[in-house]
Amino acid sequence: MWRRRLLLPLVLVLAAAPLSACAVGSSGGESEVVASFYPLQYVAERVVGEHAEVTNLTEPGVEPHDLELSPQQVAEVSGASVLLYEKGLQPAVDDAVSNDEPDHVVDAASVVDLHHADEHAGVEGSEGEDHDHGGVDPHFWQDPTLLAETAAAFTEEISKADPDHAADFEANNRELQADLASLDEEFTAGLKDCTTRTVVVSHDAFGYLGERYDLDIRSIAGLSPDAEPSPKHLAELSDLIRADHITTVFSERLASPAMADTLASDLDITSAVLDPIEGLTSDNDEDDYLSLMRANLQALREAGGCT
Repeated sequence: MWRRRLLLPLVLVLAAAPLSACAVGSSGGESEVVASFYPLQYVAERVVGEHAEVTNLTEPGVEPHDLELSPQQVAEVSGASVLLYEKGLQPAVDDAVSNDEPDHVVDAASVVDLHHADEHAGVEGSEGEDHDHGGVDPHFWQDPTLLAETAAAFTEEISKADPDHAADFEANNRELQADLASLDEEFTAGLKDCTTRTVVVSHDAFGYLGERYDLDIRSIAGLSPDAEPSPKHLAELSDLIRADHITTVFSERLASPAMADTLASDLDITSAVLDPIEGLTSDNDEDDYLSLMRANLQALREAGGCT
């Protein structure tokens, strides 16, 4: 009888061991971080370094606004050691968070000062558009200083979730902050002296960029990439392009270039790409946030005749 009493606790311990080994966030002793789209993935990967796996809910080539979550991804959200997302940008992620919020969450929309689209000086979109985001412009990462604020908030939260590696997280964040500050300085210097400061884009994703670097951003569509501009708005935009001698209309990678290409063709000017950096594609999967922002800077300098 005593042997049975001794063996029973041992059996229970062995049976329980696989369950604890499979607990979310404990695989290999690493935290499991979930980011909702690419710029936030970039921040998370830079900060966590080798101490965590980072999952991006938005696959390369997918427009973040259109994201739908699979059951597995919903489980990844609820089981994350830390979730980094932006409330209001992706309704599917918002729903998953509201249904089962993880213990550690960083909402970029509560970290940075998001603006209403009409708060950006000079930013105009399509007339009568039904904004997907309630008129709030979510594209804050076009201003590197705002992405830096998000990185600092994420560093604080991941350090709470994994205090053993807090010193490494802080060190990684300092390096990221330095890189973002250098990028900000490059944009300020590179766009200081330009022939024109008016930039025509297909999608109203560059308001924070325009505000930070004193550019007059004019969009064909509004906050939603697939919004249809009114004939009146297109006519006004065409008049502006002729009057200001604008040489380039910018499209983007993850949305159709048709509107920008058509407008550029009608006016016999150049069509080029200005990346809103909402996600990567198979064409630029070796790039990162910094390299894509620098490519945008070069494109803006060429279009604006900057010296």
